[in-house]
Amino acid sequence: MMDKLNNIFELNNVFVEFEKHSIKRRSLREALGAKLKKQSTEKIEALKKINLKITEGEHIGIIGRNGAGKSTLLKVLTKVIIPNKGDVIRNESKHFVPLLELGIGFQGDLSGKENCLLAGMLMGYTKDEVEEKLQSIIEFSELGDFINEPVKNYSSGMYARLAFAIATDIEPEVLIVDEVFGVGDEFFMRKCIVRMQKLMADGVTTVFVAHNIDFLTAHCSRMIWIDEGKIIMDGDPHEVARAYRSSDTSLKLLKAQ
Repeated sequence: MMDKLNNIFELNNVFVEFEKHSIKRRSLREALGAKLKKQSTEKIEALKKINLKITEGEHIGIIGRNGAGKSTLLKVLTKVIIPNKGDVIRNESKHFVPLLELGIGFQGDLSGKENCLLAGMLMGYTKDEVEEKLQSIIEFSELGDFINEPVKNYSSGMYARLAFAIATDIEPEVLIVDEVFGVGDEFFMRKCIVRMQKLMADGVTTVFVAHNIDFLTAHCSRMIWIDEGKIIMDGDPHEVARAYRSSDTSLKLLKAQ
């Protein structure tokens, strides 16, 4: 059983696999022929035998090459994906806020302000509670009068500003972040980092996926390196980052153990 006072997540022997979809065929005849021909469905193992505990107040950085399974792991933690095998235990007494894809879930025909209210209520807040935070969200996002425009007219940077402002202004207890610092201009990115630092200093449990290893090393208390769906190394951020950066040699050695 999970220690409800300390543990946020506990993953036991978790496996996730997906069906591998075939590439687009060159002709209708080929597509029809493939459909009629019985073929076994190829599977891709995105996560393999993941055993992991995350404790309250930890700041976890997750690194790995593209396609290593990092984002899949975050989606397991946020219950977007249900594993094919294994157990995921989550401390549901905590308030979780995921930042998996900035702007996902926004309704294009609604204004930025209306999407703030909608997103906040979907996160479990009342309309009055979201309205109390609305002005600070608008100020942080720097959208000005654009907050009253439909978000379908927003640039990707404006989407990012609004999504980040909403997610980090509602006092999360557990924040799960997937590559959000590569958006927007440099000044706004610095604002985001300062806000993240404040949340972490206030004791918010954070789980990051990022390619900016220097940021993770400087701000995380623990780093996890994933490759081919497996946890290769889990521990001190400086040690894990050093091993990852020399991974042409290290990966072969660690996998052989």
